[in-house]
Amino acid sequence: MTDFRPLAEGTATAQQAIAPGLHFIATPIGAARDITLRALDLLAGADVLAAEDTRSLRHLMEIHGIALSKRPLVAYHDHNEAEALPRLIRALEEGKSVVYASEAGTPLVSDPGFGLARAVIAAGLPLFAAPGPSAALCALTLSGLPSDRFLFAGFPPSTRTARQSFLAGLAAAEATVILYESPKRVRETLGDLAQSFGGSRRMALCRELTKRFEEVRRGTVEEVLDALGPTDPKGEIVLVIDRASPVTHTAESVQAALDAALQTMSVKDAAAAVAAATGLPRRQVYQMALARGA
Repeated sequence: MTDFRPLAEGTATAQQAIAPGLHFIATPIGAARDITLRALDLLAGADVLAAEDTRSLRHLMEIHGIALSKRPLVAYHDHNEAEALPRLIRALEEGKSVVYASEAGTPLVSDPGFGLARAVIAAGLPLFAAPGPSAALCALTLSGLPSDRFLFAGFPPSTRTARQSFLAGLAAAEATVILYESPKRVRETLGDLAQSFGGSRRMALCRELTKRFEEVRRGTVEEVLDALGPTDPKGEIVLVIDRASPVTHTAESVQAALDAALQTMSVKDAAAAVAAATGLPRRQVYQMALARGA
């Protein structure tokens, strides 16, 4: 259950009519006052409330003085979708307003709600989103790493072989990579990052964002791993890793790649393969391949 941290006593917003349809709302990742005024309006006025964790939503509503009254509060998560989904769709088909909140952060961002969203869209029912807190974006902001292009990749696989393959597929991304990770696995993941991304890649480890013991460690992958020491950290963790440096292809390196490809491929196929690997125009590489094969 999320440990919301109130900064001051909350006050309920005036209840108002909510448009029929499903409304996704983002909830605080720590500080309870990070919720938006629009989200409070939706919680106060919706006909039906749904949540990944109904206890967390009740607690958040109590902090902000919003009464549940006699409104239904439906648990919806990955383990009860078959039961809860028809009930929520039925309420929407009856023209009711339904608000869904994940335990913390924005629904669908490594949180339940995807199946619900797809079902609502497939049924032609109204779907809305009230933006707000997101651990991924908060960490990106604090990391000091480039934010003009980023890739959110969620949680790495828990088994080492699968995790290493997963990270290897991200290592060459020319975008800042954002990962969520369990505190029990973060040292292993950092070790695998050092192998796949390189120990000198810049990164930030963000822990317990917006909570009392918030911490951000910045440095290279090796520096952050060394700073953790042998003890597992506590709390929710976001890893932000700098983008790969762009690969510069010289005429010599392209020619070497063509020579290797031409040993087993036709001129056309070799040119296509090298063009795909380098990102260079296929026509340009084909002309070089013709010259090499002559």
